Amino acid sequence: MTPFRVLDCEDIAWFRADPEMPSAARGAAATLARRIGLEGYRSSEVALAVTEAATNLQRHATDGALLLRVLRTPDRAGVEFVTVDTGPGMADVEAALADGTSTAGTLGIGLGAVARLADVFDIHSVPGRGTVMAAQFWAREAVEEMAGGSPTVASGLTRPISGETSCGDAWAVRVDPGADHDPRSGAAASGSSPDPAILVMLCDGLGHGPMAALAGEAAVKAFRQSAARHPEGLLRDIHTALRGTRGGAVAVARIEPAARRILYCGIGNVSGVLLGPESRNGLLSAPGIVGQQMRSLRTFELPLRPGGALVMHSDGLTERWKADDVPGLLRHTPAVMAGQLLREAAVRRDDAGIVVVKGAW
Repeated sequence: MTPFRVLDCEDIAWFRADPEMPSAARGAAATLARRIGLEGYRSSEVALAVTEAATNLQRHATDGALLLRVLRTPDRAGVEFVTVDTGPGMADVEAALADGTSTAGTLGIGLGAVARLADVFDIHSVPGRGTVMAAQFWAREAVEEMAGGSPTVASGLTRPISGETSCGDAWAVRVDPGADHDPRSGAAASGSSPDPAILVMLCDGLGHGPMAALAGEAAVKAFRQSAARHPEGLLRDIHTALRGTRGGAVAVARIEPAARRILYCGIGNVSGVLLGPESRNGLLSAPGIVGQQMRSLRTFELPLRPGGALVMHSDGLTERWKADDVPGLLRHTPAVMAGQLLREAAVRRDDAGIVVVKGAW
């Protein structure tokens, strides 16, 4: 067992706020819950919670959207939804979650009931800017297996450019259990700690649409299958995998809590930021296109300080976002952090992708 928990994510669909959104999201959520094997009663609870969240967005939010997706452990699958809107925000989140509170015209169960139905729930709202909510739903035995374990250390979001259904941005995360635990790893790579670490990758496939998505999928597959433990080795394997595609911008990071450091290597327009309670350090990427033109690689090292998070995003998000504009951001889960930064910085004229890694180190 490693001290870190990660989940694989499979995005199903984004639903934009409109009059048909609640019924469409409800039907998709019920179908998805049944498909992954949730029992009938639990599937109905998923559908109910999604409908409440979607109706709330449709009636009261500015430019709201709901993402529905599957989460997977090696043995189990669950459903997660994430809602993102650009306002008006809530001045008192605790009051909105109180029993008996429901926005006009919804099912009447209220956000508090949504929170109780979910196995994992988080919400963050900034008045005048917007709200992000994330909720996970698992089968009972999966909840029992995960009870008492550490929270998920990473999550991300991707959103296709307007008018497309497939996205060229992709991310993945996995745990390196350490040289002493992983028979594939052999001796520790030069400069890598032998202790357990978190490996994370973000790819921005060139262009948009299905061909860009193929590049992103190839990068994720190569990242997951590679035996490399160092960012440079992983990037070389991804470069080889992307040769038959359009290629893309890719960054890989290795977070080593025991060594208190982050190793980062990137090619192209992927932004990396090590965010702390009172600090922000940018991580540099070299020019090039992974899969086509990749010159010599360089890994950067920064100290890992308590209470911080690593943020990686494509150029579908501007770099002008400021954590100070989202008070309390670092107190929330990686999924909600990713949603808030997507809301703050994403542009509609491009695919957008972001991944956040945060743990109790």
